[in-house]
Amino acid sequence: MLRSNRESSDVVDIFDEVADDLRAERAARLARRYGGVFIAVAILVLLGVAAEQIWDWYQQRQNNAAASTYLALSQQIQAQGAGITNAQRVSFAQAEQKFAATAPEGYRSLAELQAAALYATAGQPAQAEAQWTQLADDTHADPLLRDLATLLWAQHALGTLPDAAIAARLTPLTAPKNPYHGLAQETQALMLIGEGKTAQAKGVLSELVSDPSVPQGVSNRAQALLAKLNGT
Repeated sequence: MLRSNRESSDVVDIFDEVADDLRAERAARLARRYGGVFIAVAILVLLGVAAEQIWDWYQQRQNNAAASTYLALSQQIQAQGAGITNAQRVSFAQAEQKFAATAPEGYRSLAELQAAALYATAGQPAQAEAQWTQLADDTHADPLLRDLATLLWAQHALGTLPDAAIAARLTPLTAPKNPYHGLAQETQALMLIGEGKTAQAKGVLSELVSDPSVPQGVSNRAQALLAKLNGT
């Protein structure tokens, strides 16, 4: 019986060795057949990792360059001080637009806002409104900057564009969760006053006065305007 068991064990060992040899031969065959593919995949993975690192480095370099250019432009504008002329404002606005055309997101939006402000103070509202609209419609821009562009557009469009068009774009900003809702409601109240809708304007202004989340300046202006409408 002992001998039979030993023979059986030897047979099992032989089968295991044969199975191992077959697996080794199959692996060798696969390596010979597909080894080039495995190597190519490994190279592609490595290239992908390297490409991502290179892209991150490039993006950081581009952001650093954009920051330097934007800062230099801002310093040039500030250096003019109160003596800046309208011609200089337009020139700087064009420089900001040129920079924005190739700047990474973020700096592009800031440059567009700066350009719009320069056009507005230079007495060129059409160019300013076009710049604000462009930023507001930019789906890649930060939502906060897009909403700010819409708010500034609405404030400057009062009295020059149809109230219905202004209200359509301004109303979403008056939602309580929007960080600009106080300023948006203030603009809304001014529009209602211009339309002769005094009662509705008073309602909006009363909300602003009682809203602790709006900036103090907005609350103070709302209170003063409300008092004026009430004849007090």
